[in-house]
Amino acid sequence: MKCQVCGGDMCLVITDLPFKVGVATIVILKELPVLQCESCAEFLIEDHTMARVDEILSKSDKAAELEIVKYAA
Repeated sequence: MKCQVCGGDMCLVITDLPFKVGVATIVILKELPVLQCESCAEFLIEDHTMARVDEILSKSDKAAELEIVKYAA
């Protein structure tokens, strides 16, 4: 797959990403698989992965300021 920004090659990497799910709530997903450009570091979350992310975030504790969850496919 080619990067939409620079045209570089996208490769699969495992990373940790924060998601803001409320006014004062951030969820960090650990070991999240994303496609990242080798040239400009732009990243893309594939549809099937994002569906799982949405599911995980919908179950997060909205009262917590920070929650860290390990992504599991």
